Amino acid sequence: MPRLSLLIAAALLASATSASATSLVVTTDAVGRATVGSSDATSDASSSDDDDDKLVREARDDAASFVASQGEIRGARLEAALQHIRHQTPQLEASDMQLAEAILAH
Repeated sequence: MPRLSLLIAAALLASATSASATSLVVTTDAVGRATVGSSDATSDASSSDDDDDKLVREARDDAASFVASQGEIRGARLEAALQHIRHQTPQLEASDMQLAEAILAH
């Protein structure tokens, strides 16, 4: 679940600060560079990791609509990704908007 972990880390950083979408991208890039070694070391990731990544990738269009409409448009794929992320990390205190922005930055 390296990519999903990266997404969640970026969302947590965004919720801890009042990060804009631009700084979220920079933060995601920095976290990604920091975790490259660990993700390379875990190249034997299970298929569930691929499923997690696919779920997040498939939510990008819905996330874009959600962000562009300021939360008015909530697609089924975005809802599924948000539910999955919150299930995987129940301690996460990021808003739906922050998670949608993180999905776009992912």
